[in-house]
Amino acid sequence: MRIDGTWHRSVRVDEADGWSVRILDQTRLPWQVEWLRLTDEDQVAHAIRTMQTRGAPLIGATAAYGVALAMRRDPSALEPVCAMLAETRPTAINLRWAIERMLAALRNIPTADRAAAAYAEAAAIADDDAATCEAIGRNGLPLIEEIAARRPGQRVNLLTHCNAGWLATVDWGTALAPIYMAHDAGIDVHVWVDETRPRNQGAALTAFELGAHGVPHTVVADNAGGHLMQHGEVDLVIVGTDRVTRTGDVANKIGTYLKALAARDNGVPFWVALPHSTLDMRVRDGVRDIPIEERSQAEVTDLTGRTADGRIETIRVAAAGSPAANPAFDVTPARLVTGLITERGRIPATEAAIAAMYPEKA
Repeated sequence: MRIDGTWHRSVRVDEADGWSVRILDQTRLPWQVEWLRLTDEDQVAHAIRTMQTRGAPLIGATAAYGVALAMRRDPSALEPVCAMLAETRPTAINLRWAIERMLAALRNIPTADRAAAAYAEAAAIADDDAATCEAIGRNGLPLIEEIAARRPGQRVNLLTHCNAGWLATVDWGTALAPIYMAHDAGIDVHVWVDETRPRNQGAALTAFELGAHGVPHTVVADNAGGHLMQHGEVDLVIVGTDRVTRTGDVANKIGTYLKALAARDNGVPFWVALPHSTLDMRVRDGVRDIPIEERSQAEVTDLTGRTADGRIETIRVAAAGSPAANPAFDVTPARLVTGLITERGRIPATEAAIAAMYPEKA
């Protein structure tokens, strides 16, 4: 994760005191780079609920550090703290995965040892995510290399939806990791960045981090993707995900399903990048059984941005008195997914392929 040429992780223990936790306040991006200092589990829960920190893998790692902060204060409070943190966001399965891992690591050890063990386990979760995302990048890179090899001297155009880069993970990202590696390898890549209404994670976050890394990109309205595909301007779609079922259905930011439909209609490969922590083998039918978070109406009716004189202001864009619905995610059925990019390799989005790749989860 590079900001002004300096590498960072999206969550880390504060070097100054060795116990508090630092995260980027993503609600301030792209206008301000502000590192928040979190000192207890309630602050961690608030940061996750309000999307100061967001992205399925990252909220799992951040919640793990929230458990560590709680164990430092009261090591007897393990179960209620984990239950509280697990309820902060319902759709992303990584959160529950991280909490269950913390519980397994801490439940059967003496309370006097829990704080140290919690910090160690949270660090292991963060390290695992960073290494996993780097491996996803390596396994996704050949998809871009193959397109570049078929068309020497021509730019490879990719499209992504929402933010699935290092701002959504501990480092590297999922969908963006292969793009960073392709760019760093000298491949001429260009990314169409969906704005991703209503929170504009694409316009605010994906564009910010691609720009920080020097990757050529263009922000487009969410509804432009189909048009671009019809005119041959998209070679490959890569998105991240908040949950993948045992049968290959994919939950991701609202609007992903429409991109998959457009990709199928235009013969554009539609790939989903995911770490092992995003698999939910307990669910078969994603449309029916994945809980979809309904977020605030204000995210749809209002917009926040920077004015010409540099002030950050929020304005209403919807008609006064009009209500809004705000489902935060949708589910793309496995039949529309070309394949899954995992840290272990690329596979079809089928139950058999997922079970073979992750036999320990099957």
